[in-house]
Amino acid sequence: MTRSSEATRTRILAAASRLFYAEGIRAVSVDAVAEKAAITKKTLYYHFRSKDDLVAAYLAARDQPNLELFKRWFEETPGALPDKLAGLFRQLARAARHPKWRGCGFLRTTAELANLPGHPAIRIGAAHKKKFEAWLQAVFEAEGISGAAELARQMLLLLDGSFAVVLLHRDASYMESAGEAARSLVAAALPQRSRSGPTRKRAAARRSS
Repeated sequence: MTRSSEATRTRILAAASRLFYAEGIRAVSVDAVAEKAAITKKTLYYHFRSKDDLVAAYLAARDQPNLELFKRWFEETPGALPDKLAGLFRQLARAARHPKWRGCGFLRTTAELANLPGHPAIRIGAAHKKKFEAWLQAVFEAEGISGAAELARQMLLLLDGSFAVVLLHRDASYMESAGEAARSLVAAALPQRSRSGPTRKRAAARRSS
């Protein structure tokens, strides 16, 4: 792919991302994406074989940036592991208070494609959620938590449940309540020696400094 062709593809994806997230995938036509990207529909189909292909690419483009954002929020929150989990939900609540917030793009897209379980976008969305779950499981295992896989699954349920309820009520405090539930679950699961102190990673960093 030439540099010009890659730039065009990036512009199409950026336009699709803005429209799909704001309005939903079924409400947005290929013509609307082409117009937003300032290209012809023929050019769009040169880069994406179909609208389904474009929808899948839209979610794939959100995958790593979203995961990296979660990890950054987690790392930047001071305190022990339970505080870090609660902090992640507080950051999400802050994002949810923005007037352009429309919930989780992965969940919304899956809901719109519920009658097409084999759609590539659904597979991408499912893989994204599994990556989030696997990341938290690794974090919990590093802290010596027994049942880390189940705890990670509970965190995902709190996360996606709060996405749904906040979108329904337009009240971001539900996200903060989910964060407090996450804090309690993680605090209860920590080995006794870890409950009141920082994570082992942060403690090790202090010892070596």
